[in-house]
Amino acid sequence: MIHTFHIPVLGLGYSIDTPLKVARYGISSVISIVDDELIERMRAYHSQLNNEPYTAITKKEPDYRAKRITAYLDLVNLLASRQFDHLRAMDFDKGNDLCRYFELLPEQSRLRQGYDLMLDYPEGMQKKLFQQRLIKEMEPGSIDVNIMSKLDKMNYTANGDYSGDTFTDALAALRGFANSKLRSSIILSAGMNPRLYSYLEAFPVFFPDDDGQLAKKVVLKVSDFRSAFIQAKFLVKKGLWVSEFRIESGLNCGGHAFATEGFLLGPILEEFKQKRQEMLDELFSTYQAVLLQKQIVIAHPPKQKLTVQGGIGTAYENRFLLDYYDMDATGWGSPFLLVPEVTNVDENTLTQLETATEDDFYLSGSSPLGIQFNNFKKSTSEELRMSRLERGRPGSPCAKKYLVSNTEFTETPICTASREYQHLKIEQLQTLELTADEYEQQYQAVTEKICLCEGLCASAYIKYDLLKPRENKAVAICPGPNLAYFSRAYSLDEMVQHIYGATDLLDKIKRPHMFIKELNLYIDYLQNDLQSQLKDITEKKKKQLSKFKLQLQDGIAYYKELFASSANQTSGIVQDWINDLTTSEEQLSGIAI
Repeated sequence: MIHTFHIPVLGLGYSIDTPLKVARYGISSVISIVDDELIERMRAYHSQLNNEPYTAITKKEPDYRAKRITAYLDLVNLLASRQFDHLRAMDFDKGNDLCRYFELLPEQSRLRQGYDLMLDYPEGMQKKLFQQRLIKEMEPGSIDVNIMSKLDKMNYTANGDYSGDTFTDALAALRGFANSKLRSSIILSAGMNPRLYSYLEAFPVFFPDDDGQLAKKVVLKVSDFRSAFIQAKFLVKKGLWVSEFRIESGLNCGGHAFATEGFLLGPILEEFKQKRQEMLDELFSTYQAVLLQKQIVIAHPPKQKLTVQGGIGTAYENRFLLDYYDMDATGWGSPFLLVPEVTNVDENTLTQLETATEDDFYLSGSSPLGIQFNNFKKSTSEELRMSRLERGRPGSPCAKKYLVSNTEFTETPICTASREYQHLKIEQLQTLELTADEYEQQYQAVTEKICLCEGLCASAYIKYDLLKPRENKAVAICPGPNLAYFSRAYSLDEMVQHIYGATDLLDKIKRPHMFIKELNLYIDYLQNDLQSQLKDITEKKKKQLSKFKLQLQDGIAYYKELFASSANQTSGIVQDWINDLTTSEEQLSGIAI
């Protein structure tokens, strides 16, 4: 791995073609393969841009969803490989892309040090040989893909017949990746889907080849050790190896937020650190035995990486996670929304993000999935939602139907952000004889939902001028709260230098330590949960909230000890962290359950 960070998936459209912007520099990134309509339009766009032949894959074709995904991933792979080959064919001329490749690397990396040494060589054969060796060791960034496991809508033929289990959304997307030419990873997020996980077994590319290598790898995005181990054991019993656990903060992240039961990121990472080898040994023992039954012999466990993402904001935090917790890499997502050459953020949204404050980023009930969602108050999708409410027309037209799941009023599932559902639900509320306060609370919960299928693609369409007539141009965006501390647009070079500590984009910005920020988000989460239960709280709920609070208290005790032992930081900074912890502890103590 050339870099020690990656760019995680960012919504549907924000990182849909990020590999074409960063893979040639050795930086790995992730494409969402949820929306095949977006994917097909991006394939048409990039084919035309690069003079590649393009034949549309229409919805009339059998298995069109998987075919669209395969075709787009193959195009991205082709173009990124071509970019990388072109870069490697360059001479080392100051300021060109070849030099940029090496100058983006961290100063402590062996390849960067070799490059710096080469620059001091006198011109001649020795320098040429040195340059050839450097070029030989270059690697492109990985072009990885993401599937939210639970987004697995069933599909039907034109006659209304069920298409079958292998044609559900998630399984078709997996098939699209498996059939592509990519040698990379599929990141499975949002919990376990046994049918999807079992379907991996149908593709030989997820099993070791004769050299023990995996053409395609499985990565699990997880929020705690227990769930990670359970999912890995399920997979390994089928002969499927988890090549990476991508540990994400429960709340201090972008997109959907999967809160833990009060377990904080630091203690979670500590558990992974302590039990990593034990887990590896147990998984490999099963893996080896299962592969033997499939006539595959493997002598050594494949590499199993641990990475972490969610709220990382400084080079110190980045380095600490790598060194103290033995992480193999970190994920930097939301800050790259302010890097126009890397992600697809339209100019209006970019301007709003640049001037946003902490209050503009909030945990919401906006997602039709019923999962907490990091939202942005200044987005045009929020403006549109409010204007529809003012006109007495809540809800959105539902064209794509990726998030349909509700059968409360209809036999066929519909989306809770749709105009149809919200109209029916509000009609029901009006018959329930609720108090004014109860009605308002439930009305707001219903109408808070926004269309993510279109909103998370709109920015990419606007940026590339791909909007169709009458198509919704309201942008939904879901940055993590950490983005509040970054205050302008940056170049790729600036952001990478910030990550590695060569520059500090947050100099003089008052910002809490990432662990403390997450702790405070959990305290707010607990308060809000308790507030919503006050009228009819059950004994079971009381026990759950008490346990949640206790876990937070344990986390605070862990951080106090951790910060006190941070000898490589100045005492003033450590004291600020401890003071912030004390303030958070007092706030938590004041919550009576």
